[in-house]
Amino acid sequence: MSGDLCGKVFLVTGANVGIGRVTATELARRGGRVILAGRSEPRTAPVVEAIRKETGNPDVEFLQVDLADLDSVRSAAGTFLARKLPLHVLVNNAGLAGVRGLTPQGFETTFGTNHLGPFLLTLLLLDRLKETGKETGDARVVNVASRAHVRAKAIDWEALRSPGTSTGGLDEYSVSKLANVLFTAELARRLAGSGVTTYALHPGVVATEIWRELPWGLRHLAKLFMITPEEGARTTLHCATAPVTELENGAYYDSCKPVRPNRAACDPALAAELWRRSVEWTGAPSSS
Repeated sequence: MSGDLCGKVFLVTGANVGIGRVTATELARRGGRVILAGRSEPRTAPVVEAIRKETGNPDVEFLQVDLADLDSVRSAAGTFLARKLPLHVLVNNAGLAGVRGLTPQGFETTFGTNHLGPFLLTLLLLDRLKETGKETGDARVVNVASRAHVRAKAIDWEALRSPGTSTGGLDEYSVSKLANVLFTAELARRLAGSGVTTYALHPGVVATEIWRELPWGLRHLAKLFMITPEEGARTTLHCATAPVTELENGAYYDSCKPVRPNRAACDPALAAELWRRSVEWTGAPSSS
């Protein structure tokens, strides 16, 4: 297998459908070794085989992880680290919206899945990313956020320990996406000079399984105005593969260009507090 990404290892969460599947397929097409991380092996194994067949790349595999469950995240990280593989790019793509409830550890489901799970996974894999960045000069964390973060003007810390209450879960989703942008900026500050860079992005409003929990009528109407997963994956792929000299570390990207996020997302004090609480809640290693 030849290609410009040969020798590079990519771990992509939520890669069995939508943007994640397109991202994984294109990375494999260009020769990367791609690990599809997701909850269900029965649902993901056929996707792994399909990508292998479509791209001619045999180095496509599955890693089990449920980002809503921090114990599952720890297990997945341990499994990956035991492989002794380098890690060039971690793509935190998986997410959900419109779900009301609590995670196994007692956090609001959308926040737990969209922020706490990826936060813990990233920090557990951070030493491996640093090792790879030191050797190659270029390792990355790519966080798929959303323009919906602009709706969140602050974070109600107490609400994160209760089931969501907003119509369609949009308020909770917006807060989780604000957390993605804040996490990206704080991680970039902490990793400056380490060889690891970080990027957050808005993929567009994409017709994917992330909306599966919305009521059918609302889901059907919303998807009429959405773009395709192929279009939505462009910015993810740009942040994951463009020359690092052409990217802005810690930035928030939209349509493959860095743009300024909302005021709350630019608040370093809020980012630092989110980091502190996330470490406390997840038990993640606090040093960067």
